[in-house]
Amino acid sequence: MTSSIDAVTRDWDGLTIPAAGTYALDGAHKRVGFVARHMMVSKVRGEFKEATATITIAEDPLQSSVVATIQAASIDTAQADRDAHLRGPEFLNPEKFPTLEFRSTGVKSRRGSEFVLTGELSILGVTRPVELEVEFEGVGRSPFGQDIFGFSASTEIDREEFGLTWNVALETGGVLVSRKIKIEIEGEAIRQA
Repeated sequence: MTSSIDAVTRDWDGLTIPAAGTYALDGAHKRVGFVARHMMVSKVRGEFKEATATITIAEDPLQSSVVATIQAASIDTAQADRDAHLRGPEFLNPEKFPTLEFRSTGVKSRRGSEFVLTGELSILGVTRPVELEVEFEGVGRSPFGQDIFGFSASTEIDREEFGLTWNVALETGGVLVSRKIKIEIEGEAIRQA
């Protein structure tokens, strides 16, 4: 006998993956985070509290696509003064550039549940190619009857390539804020009717 979850999953290359369809990022189960080095000696972590994404799972999983929008003003590092600076004209300037955008351009299978998602990231009106290392975390059905799947993704960008160039040189050498920023994403996506 086939269970109802079988109707929304399928086997592909040794993985149980979601059926083809459109999925939306679950706002209650996501983290769009980042890590920057501070004064060359420590790490500062933060996240964007408001982000949406539509994930289209294709019949051929390697033809799937993602479109995501992040609200720049939702940046949160748990430190009010720093957050105000990051929302100002020297950094994200959400009054002029309210969103950061991502649009995928391809998917490559790496091994097992690991994939590479290529795409274009736009920050401050500057668009650059990026590659996200993606791990498919599994598929299931929530207690509320929603078909879901989980994933994590990460990449590293050079913020100066996007026009985020503000910095302060340190007397001891180096700079106040690293050029390299690690992006870390965790999420669940819900199948749309």
